[in-house]
Amino acid sequence: MKKIQKNFYIVLFADIALIAVSLYAAYLIRFELDIPGRHWSLFFQVLPVALIIKPALFYFFDLYHGMWRYTSIADLINVIKAAFASTLLIIFLLLLINRFAGYSRSVFIIDLLLTVILISGFRVAVRFYFESITEGMNPREVMKNIAGRLIHVPADQKKLLIIGAGDCGEKMFREIRDNAHLKYKVVGFIDDNPTKIGKKIHGVPVRGSVEELPAVAEKLKADEILIAVPSARGEQMRRIVEHCKKSEIPYKTVPSMGELIDGRVTYSSIRDVAYSDLLGREAVRLDKEKIGAYLYDQCVMVSGAGGSIGSELCRQICRYQPKTLLLFERGENLLYHIEMELRSDFKFTEIVPILADIQDPRQVEKAFSQYLPQTVFHAAAYKHVPMLENQPWTPVKNNILGTANLAEAAKKYGVERFVFVSTDKAVRPANIMGVSKRVAEMLIQNQNGSGHIQTPRFVSVRFGNVVGSEGSVVPLFKKQIERGGPVTVTHPDMTRYFMMIPEACQLILQAGGMGHGGEIFILDMGRPVRILDMARDLIRLSGFEPEKEIGIDFIGLRPGEKLCEELITDDEATLPTSHEKIMVIKSSECDLATLQEKIDALTKAAQAQDAQEIRRIFSEIVPEYRQAEG
Repeated sequence: MKKIQKNFYIVLFADIALIAVSLYAAYLIRFELDIPGRHWSLFFQVLPVALIIKPALFYFFDLYHGMWRYTSIADLINVIKAAFASTLLIIFLLLLINRFAGYSRSVFIIDLLLTVILISGFRVAVRFYFESITEGMNPREVMKNIAGRLIHVPADQKKLLIIGAGDCGEKMFREIRDNAHLKYKVVGFIDDNPTKIGKKIHGVPVRGSVEELPAVAEKLKADEILIAVPSARGEQMRRIVEHCKKSEIPYKTVPSMGELIDGRVTYSSIRDVAYSDLLGREAVRLDKEKIGAYLYDQCVMVSGAGGSIGSELCRQICRYQPKTLLLFERGENLLYHIEMELRSDFKFTEIVPILADIQDPRQVEKAFSQYLPQTVFHAAAYKHVPMLENQPWTPVKNNILGTANLAEAAKKYGVERFVFVSTDKAVRPANIMGVSKRVAEMLIQNQNGSGHIQTPRFVSVRFGNVVGSEGSVVPLFKKQIERGGPVTVTHPDMTRYFMMIPEACQLILQAGGMGHGGEIFILDMGRPVRILDMARDLIRLSGFEPEKEIGIDFIGLRPGEKLCEELITDDEATLPTSHEKIMVIKSSECDLATLQEKIDALTKAAQAQDAQEIRRIFSEIVPEYRQAEG
């Protein structure tokens, strides 16, 4: 408080001095530096009026409430408004007192202009000072730094080229310019729009197109490149990265719009180019009101809260300010890390870690009875295909019985909404993981209207692989590249659907707000990606040449794997929804009692660890299940 008062009085006294200087200078200019005696007396009559009215109007227009180290155009507009209003008020008072007799009208016009120049100039000088100052610099160093900036001589700064002369590039420029701790100097922009080339952004020219990047970088002796095109699609990003590599200097990027939940790009979000950038997924349009309507001020539970999907769901759920978020997770370290992160980033939501297993109905019962969640996102699952092929009883216990435990508790304790996270491997399943998730889908789909007075809205959300999730192919390829290769690809023609984790979670939240019960929602996965092409892209991103510096070995399909994944079966018809990236399936329901009998039989076979019997029962429940040749 003392510091604020001190700064307020410093600015106030500076303004009073500048107001007096402005009025005196206006008289000097009007009378060509020789003020007549009669006007001297008028000057001293007007001066106290100006010294009272102008600071009062400045205060009214919030000129003393801003942080002047962050002076903006809006602040300068307020200075103009305040100066204009105060000048009009002074003239009005003089008209009332003596009908403005004897006063020179031009003096007040000159005074208005000088007031705007001096008051705004003072504030810009304050901002310029704080931009120039850095920690530990003495006054002499500060002045040297200011002088260096005035003559455009960067002191120990790296020369930066920004690709993208749009809103994002301009925002990055301003943040770099305004933050003296960032040791960068933007020396140019690169953009493919021919109408922008040659024009300037804040005095810095657009130097050329992406094709000209290597030549421009060499000419300007640039030290780094920043790709500021968050809307870039996959092919466009590949082309930009290719020319960045030709320039042979380091390059980074801002996240894609799909990763930016709130749409805000800051310097802290800059990172190395990742495979997700080459994937080029479009930004997701969210109906935030619909999502907020069922999350805001509610108690929400996420199972598998420490996993790749579960943890990102937790982050995004917290942005809608639920009252309580229950982190249901059986991995102690995973639970600890996500708990600490959420407690640090989201102060207004109660974070409750629950170290428990969905396979234990007593632990599930205790969590539901104690906290009474209103919405449940069920993301906990076993998902490693080859591993589960060898131990098929484990997904029976976890993916099916664990889901059943949560569903029963949800019905018993009045949960309003239950969202099951499924997978494309549940479509015409060729492995134990996929067929276990398909049975779980059937179980969830048939919970609606199952005889309870208040049945939750049970819905499933089905999508393909997510880039960067634990156990996925991208982290595996990266580790193999770090070891010098070779990168192991199962088959040259294998394809998979991919999306980014934030995008998947955004669409899960959106689908959760759309369901009325019984639907299976499918997320738009775009076009399938060839795994061989993915391996080559990752090798190039790491700075190597595929099949020359880093080899690629084909190792054949593993147990349970198939060449191509699908999102729907032949007997499932998709219908559009209000969201362009979400479709809905209304497949036929089955008899819940019959399904439960089969699940009971699966349970007995799982307890006996009878792999052959488990597969036989799965074939009865899901006739399209066929074990892939591995």
